[in-house]
Amino acid sequence: MRRLALLAALPLLFAAACGNSGDVTAKTGGSSGASSGVKVAGDFGKKPQVTFPSGKPPATSSSQTITSGQGAQLKDGDAVVANLTAYSWDGKTNALSGSTYDEGAPQLITVDNKLPSVVHKAFQDSKPGGRFLAVVAKDSLTAEQMEQAKSQGADTSIASVYVVDVMGVSTVKAAQGTATDPGVKGVALENPGGDQAPKLTTKTDAAAPKELVSKTVIKGTGPVVKSGQTILVHYTGKIWGTDTEFDSSWGRGQPVMFPIGVGKVIKGWDQSLVGVPVGSRMLVTIPPDLGYGKAGQGDKIKGTDTLVFVVDVLGAY
Repeated sequence: MRRLALLAALPLLFAAACGNSGDVTAKTGGSSGASSGVKVAGDFGKKPQVTFPSGKPPATSSSQTITSGQGAQLKDGDAVVANLTAYSWDGKTNALSGSTYDEGAPQLITVDNKLPSVVHKAFQDSKPGGRFLAVVAKDSLTAEQMEQAKSQGADTSIASVYVVDVMGVSTVKAAQGTATDPGVKGVALENPGGDQAPKLTTKTDAAAPKELVSKTVIKGTGPVVKSGQTILVHYTGKIWGTDTEFDSSWGRGQPVMFPIGVGKVIKGWDQSLVGVPVGSRMLVTIPPDLGYGKAGQGDKIKGTDTLVFVVDVLGAY
């Protein structure tokens, strides 16, 4: 599926540790330096190989630094680009729950106390380029979460195991620099500067372009985006002529990540964002055949609609 909204992020794997309750705040507990006996092999930036000790899973949470990383230590409020690999430690099959390495895109995680306490502490002890192991056992569940898990038939003796690679920290919230005239007749774009969101207006009687149009509004100074990379972007999407907004990461309050140039998003994005310097703001108009085609998408996008996006390219990994 090529729905941009579904590519915002993988489901937050940490929620599984709290019975998918929606509130993943965990009580204080767990030893950040204790060894669980779990062995982690493999290079940073690649899917790890995890070996479990024999016997039952532990009842006590723990975390362990596998690779130290470099630079400034992470702090609360940081938006961290991370690759996650998760297991359910039941003492039997110890099955893989999921991995961003299999999905092809890392995940953006905010470091705060909504994470299980042992994971929260492990992030705070980490630096970019670092890898850590976190074991979230039943001592990390609140009494309410424990009861909810039991009512759902969940086995609370199972520990959740996470290997986390800290790929980087997103510090820029918007494209920075002097905006230029995007030069697309019928489209208005206001650039307030700083970390504020641009304002896109597509209410017009002008005919929509029949071909893909990609204009650089602000040219970034970072490395050029390469096909196959995962990019971090903020964007707003509207329909040409109606000013109808159908999607906006700005509206949701958090940028999104997805692979680019490899067919994971609509063709218009793949064709317009590869080769763009990180830090750029792009204005892109996409004809139906490079968008969602004759079928359209959902209730807002018809098969004849031309799509208009303003996209801030904040990072590439």
